[in-house]
Amino acid sequence: MNLYQIFKASLHSPKKIAAFRLIPIGKVMQYIFIYIFIMTVISFIFFTNGISDQQTSMEGLLEYFSEIQWLLYPFAFLFLFVFNTLIIFVQISIFAYIGTIILYLRKRKGEYRHIWRTTLFASTVPMLIAIMATLLQWTSSYVQIAIYLISFIYLVFATKYYPIKR
Repeated sequence: MNLYQIFKASLHSPKKIAAFRLIPIGKVMQYIFIYIFIMTVISFIFFTNGISDQQTSMEGLLEYFSEIQWLLYPFAFLFLFVFNTLIIFVQISIFAYIGTIILYLRKRKGEYRHIWRTTLFASTVPMLIAIMATLLQWTSSYVQIAIYLISFIYLVFATKYYPIKR
């Protein structure tokens, strides 16, 4: 399967999300790093807009930023990429741990690595909502709670399709 087919299926099919636990780790890493790159580009755009707004209000910094701009932006992009990677991997890992508890309670067979992949693909819709919330600058805590709740719901629906323990 190519990444577009995986993306499309993970938007609406918990059965396929559960089946994606068998996808090779290379394809999984491509999928997550494309998402992280998109989030980093959006964060970087907001960062550069924030710096330009602050530059107009502080005249002394204008000259300083023009001198180090070639150094500031690449390091800022790299820092944002590493930070986004850390946050997203931790979030998926925490939800995967919750997923192992769900598997245990439902008496389903699965390993942490399988539920981690399922959690990643179950987080596709919440990731898109997070991107839209960032673009529309919705900073409410209710939006974050809704994103986590949707991730949890997708994960619960996907674990229904794991094999039953015997």
